[in-house]
Amino acid sequence: MAKLSSVNKNERRKKLVKQYAPKLAKLKAIANDTSLDETERLIARLKMAELPRNSNPTRVRNRCQLTGRSRGNYRKFGLSRIMLRELGNKGLIPGLTKSSW
Repeated sequence: MAKLSSVNKNERRKKLVKQYAPKLAKLKAIANDTSLDETERLIARLKMAELPRNSNPTRVRNRCQLTGRSRGNYRKFGLSRIMLRELGNKGLIPGLTKSSW
């Protein structure tokens, strides 16, 4: 089980990303628009830099929904490799079978 503080920190980041997503998209569109002059684009980039760091989507970690483990996650299931194996062996994940040859 991951530290609860790490899981909570990641949840706060998700909330900030959701809150600032429209503003970030608007500023990014202005900054990448080549038809505008350089000063407007520079101002947009500076405003993007003023946004909180944790509002950037790249700072959000994919974590296991059950344990909070940050490494070895399968996006399709939202689980870490360890929990995926345990639940798969118990037959709790539909369509997942343990391979053997």
